[in-house]
Amino acid sequence: MKITRLLSLPDTGGRSCFLWGPRKTGKTTWLKQALPQAIYIDLLRTQTFAEYASRPALLAERYDEWEESARSWVVIDEVQKVPQLLDEVHWLIENRAARFLLTGSSARKLRRGQGNLLGGRAWRRELKPLTLQEIRQPDWNLESIVHSGLLPSHFLAPQPSEELRAYVADYLHNEVAAEALTRNLPAFSEFLRVAALGCGEILNLENVAREVGVSARAVANYYDILEDTLLGERLPAWRQKSSRRMVRGDKFYFFDPGVSNFLARRRPRTGTPEFGKSLEHLVWMELRAYQAYRQQDLEMHYWRTSNGQEVDFLLNGREVAVEVKSGRVHLTDCKGLSALVDDGAVGQRIVVDLEEQPRRLQDRHGPIRVVPLGHFVDELWAGRLL
Repeated sequence: MKITRLLSLPDTGGRSCFLWGPRKTGKTTWLKQALPQAIYIDLLRTQTFAEYASRPALLAERYDEWEESARSWVVIDEVQKVPQLLDEVHWLIENRAARFLLTGSSARKLRRGQGNLLGGRAWRRELKPLTLQEIRQPDWNLESIVHSGLLPSHFLAPQPSEELRAYVADYLHNEVAAEALTRNLPAFSEFLRVAALGCGEILNLENVAREVGVSARAVANYYDILEDTLLGERLPAWRQKSSRRMVRGDKFYFFDPGVSNFLARRRPRTGTPEFGKSLEHLVWMELRAYQAYRQQDLEMHYWRTSNGQEVDFLLNGREVAVEVKSGRVHLTDCKGLSALVDDGAVGQRIVVDLEEQPRRLQDRHGPIRVVPLGHFVDELWAGRLL
């Protein structure tokens, strides 16, 4: 199955670029397709790593030879493995007008290694897992997708459970143990399970700490590790002035539903509450990918009152409000969207569901669009929602 990624190489005007993304999102494959003529330095290769780790200045020494080949880009894959290389990159940008594309899966490693993040001389881009738009098929098997996840090698694997098991083990070994990000690996492993069970829920550090058997401060550090290694992100609550008493805590989503569900030891089935949460997770991922690839200034929040009325996603302030439902939608399922308008003007109100055709509901504030998941994805990427 050939998949065309939606990320495009930015027109940097000759500037360099960081490309971040979790392991196995397909950065290397994408780079070799997008920049087939580039000089390519793969720091995952033992010999290449050893050369540059022992002599970072080798980069500048070799650049003059490469420059004669008239190749416009130098790619350094997994640059966080040798943070000292970034000083050489900085010098070459300033003194040779060199252009680098630098990939990595953890900015945390660069900061810990006092890595030079180039002071704004390089743009930032992210490669996400596959999007629903990229794998568009006549009929998505959503149960399979939330089980396998959307990392390319997992999505395409005949036995995704084995791939997921290996991925989690590799992450714990390479990203956490090998880098000494935490000294208590068993506790961190249990934290991953508890955090995955709460994926898409409001963070409660004390409750997670109690489940894991560590301090709330340690749990806060664990969530920071997940964010710094690009394995999860926070969704902030809508905190602007309101006439209602609002929930203020952030939500947390893992970067991939397959990884999240594997860690939580569950396989959501259609019609279950777990499947509904996984569907919300997929919509979150699609919105984040759109934000990363097309509209980097897109603002996202969730909205929830203290008495439980909630809207899953607010986009660009109150321009678009999105609620996600996995069953047939009735007006009684839209109480959060109605309460949101009571609190102030809203542009579009949308319920994303799994019906075959779009329709409209009407409450006292006006229309609510009920949009099938496929239609929503098409409208999003066509730029018709925002």
